[in-house]
Amino acid sequence: MEKKAKIITVAGKGGVGKTSICACIVRTLAERFPDKKILAIDADPAVGLSVALGVDVKLTLDDIRMSIVDSVENGETREALELLSEARFRIFDALAEMPGFAFLAIGRPESSGCYCKVNSYLKEVIGILANSFDFVVIDGEAGIEQIQRRVMEKVSHLLLITDQSKKGVQVITTIKGVADELISYDRIGAIINRVTNPELVALMECPVEVLTAIPADSTFAANDIRGKSVMELPADSVMLKGVEEALRKIDIL
Repeated sequence: MEKKAKIITVAGKGGVGKTSICACIVRTLAERFPDKKILAIDADPAVGLSVALGVDVKLTLDDIRMSIVDSVENGETREALELLSEARFRIFDALAEMPGFAFLAIGRPESSGCYCKVNSYLKEVIGILANSFDFVVIDGEAGIEQIQRRVMEKVSHLLLITDQSKKGVQVITTIKGVADELISYDRIGAIINRVTNPELVALMECPVEVLTAIPADSTFAANDIRGKSVMELPADSVMLKGVEEALRKIDIL
């Protein structure tokens, strides 16, 4: 079944503001499309997106997965099968409903007791769930591999986040190479964040089209220090304006 959702995956080197930009995308979509259904998926084990969006996470997908694995390891086969069949409904229990969007945390990385059948089933359930939404925004780890393995193999838009550092650009170049092998995407673009010298942006050897260059945002920094979520940023925030420009250029808005 073809997904109706626009699935936006955000990836990039740690420490470049990836999660904050992802949260700004969720906020922008929620404000621009109040009649649309939006799902934010936090696929980063640090669960930073929940903090950025002001979500209190009670249950993660990994909590569900581990309860199934524990049943299998304890020899409770019948219970494990029942849990597997109920996984779809339990994922709905893990959904946090917020004003304007829903939120799902994947949880910590796979550890002991990793059952491929369980993981593939849960990934399939995420795909079914995504089909119920108009927009799905995924905040991943620095790489793309765990998104492919644990969330989904096809996305519509892949946004690569970097700062002006050579290391940041090297990381998104590597991510693009891995993404080209592992996942299917329709559109791709880069966001240069925390820009301190706009003149150097044109000299950066970015592997994909640069959608926007966002200057260092003192308003966001002050907001972050006070422990406020991205949802509390003023509407004229430099980061929000930059994200809006990027979404417009990649035909999401």
